[in-house]
Amino acid sequence: MKRRLGIALALLAAPALAGEAEIVDAKAVQIGQTWTFSVTLAHGDTGWDHYADAWRVIGPDGAMLGERVLLHPHVNEQPFTRSLSGVLVPEGVTEVVIEAKDSVHGWGAQRFAVGLE
Repeated sequence: MKRRLGIALALLAAPALAGEAEIVDAKAVQIGQTWTFSVTLAHGDTGWDHYADAWRVIGPDGAMLGERVLLHPHVNEQPFTRSLSGVLVPEGVTEVVIEAKDSVHGWGAQRFAVGLE
């Protein structure tokens, strides 16, 4: 009985073990007047109950410049890269930060700086 209870508790806690989404890399390319951001995330996606579900681009004034919503878990694709095009970055901005979110912890504490050339 104790063993079954321990296994059941471990399975219930599994989504929390995945932790926050980690930003592994991010790149920005200017195309005309807008920017395309490619962001690589790593997360211990366990399925629909706990997965990396978004990342966003934040300007130096704290304003959100763009957000990429991730519509499904990437259990068997880690780390993974997704892009967001058409991001308007105010003139004169030379650096933005990327923040990542998962479906359990929300927006993580990590801030990944991306220089704009």
